[in-house]
Amino acid sequence: MTRVLVTGGTGFIGAALVDKMNGDARFDVSASVRAGRTLSGVHTHQIPDLNAETSWLPALEGVDVVVHTAARVHVMHDSSTDPLTEFRKVNVEGTLNLARQAARSGVQRFVFLSSIKVNGEGTQPGRPYKPDDLPDPKDYYGISKMEAEIALRELAELEQMEVVIIRPVLVYGPGVKANFLSMIRWLNRGVPLPLGSIHNKRSLVCLDNLINMIITCIEHPSAANQVFLVSDGEDLSTTQLLVRISKALNKPSRLIPVPSRILELFAALLGKRDFSRRLCGSLQVDIAKNRELLNWTPQVSVDQALSKTVKNFLEQDK
Repeated sequence: MTRVLVTGGTGFIGAALVDKMNGDARFDVSASVRAGRTLSGVHTHQIPDLNAETSWLPALEGVDVVVHTAARVHVMHDSSTDPLTEFRKVNVEGTLNLARQAARSGVQRFVFLSSIKVNGEGTQPGRPYKPDDLPDPKDYYGISKMEAEIALRELAELEQMEVVIIRPVLVYGPGVKANFLSMIRWLNRGVPLPLGSIHNKRSLVCLDNLINMIITCIEHPSAANQVFLVSDGEDLSTTQLLVRISKALNKPSRLIPVPSRILELFAALLGKRDFSRRLCGSLQVDIAKNRELLNWTPQVSVDQALSKTVKNFLEQDK
């Protein structure tokens, strides 16, 4: 049995991972949570802060693998006067502090949940990101994740601990928040949207497929000291995604075919270039390495995942 510590045990990804592993006889899972929070069914460690001073030794005792999902996440409207420093305190210094203590505690493998933002913010048609592409982060969150990756790889060269880096694209599933949840709400209310003529291509990954990939990277010998991108294996335009969500909702998709260049122009006038880029731009990833090295393919289709996501939304929206 492999003893696994999951950090960020109450987060969107961490909670799903803990729940999946908790009933699996292959694993003895524990989780770290923020001070004052609890997680039923598994042994938890309350960690007050994630920074260079945090003591992880009690939580690391006897642990074989750490899956590090805790992070300072991307903030849409960051009010900090020095956001890069704040991201670095948690995502770089906090991560490296944990990894060093893990190595000294005898942890065999450290699985780090990074972000596709390390690669960049968008791709050209037919040129998906690959794991060995030169990093090109554009925001503070992406920069901090890149710096954490570099520090972890350097640590792996000095210690006996293996490091695995996973860069997910946009993650969706039951309990999803932010823009994805807003899209579901708009479509469920029948709001007409000027998004019926967007011909981009974007990779997504559902929570089930990401969790399956993480568990594969916990166990598979060939995952050691590798970087992986992860997606559902089917890229969709924004228009196609909205149509598929509407189908899962059993609602008509009221999409007005406004050309994307006009949407981008209006977004620029309103100071919403980043939002426009996410709606109209492409971001694709190549997951061939996962198949070739790990024999991993997505287990859940996009339509199955959207159906599960929408079902949860409707249950919570009652």
